[in-house]
Amino acid sequence: MEWAALAGTGIGAVVGVGSTLLADRAKWRRESDERTRRERRDAYVTCLTRYRLAYEDMHRAATVHRHGPPAERDTAVREAFRASGCDEIRETVLICAPEEMATVIEGVYASLRELLEVFAAGDPPLDTPEFQEHRLRHAQAVWAARSAMRTELARGA
Repeated sequence: MEWAALAGTGIGAVVGVGSTLLADRAKWRRESDERTRRERRDAYVTCLTRYRLAYEDMHRAATVHRHGPPAERDTAVREAFRASGCDEIRETVLICAPEEMATVIEGVYASLRELLEVFAAGDPPLDTPEFQEHRLRHAQAVWAARSAMRTELARGA
């Protein structure tokens, strides 16, 4: 009789500890997934914000230097881009984000680099429909990235 009670107690303890471990593991996994999702969201927001600020700073530099020597405008625009931190956040996102997001991030970056060249060259001029086409391509790439980011974040980590 003593062995049956002892065995029952032992089995109960094993079941209790096992269920606690399983519950803790599930909780840890949920918390880990949520932490990863928050980190990606923060990286995505930082990335798109830096890209936006780079655009604004390059536009400002191109506007300020539009009547000056071309080399001065080129230098100012390229410095605005370098100072924006776009390359650093791009690398962070490309390392931390899922593989399928790389194409989307690269599309935005490529359109921003295209604008860099337009701003640096001063051609086409900023007040022309040709320039607006470049700006529109960038805006479309940003919207596509936002959509993909929302979808990926909604899926979870």
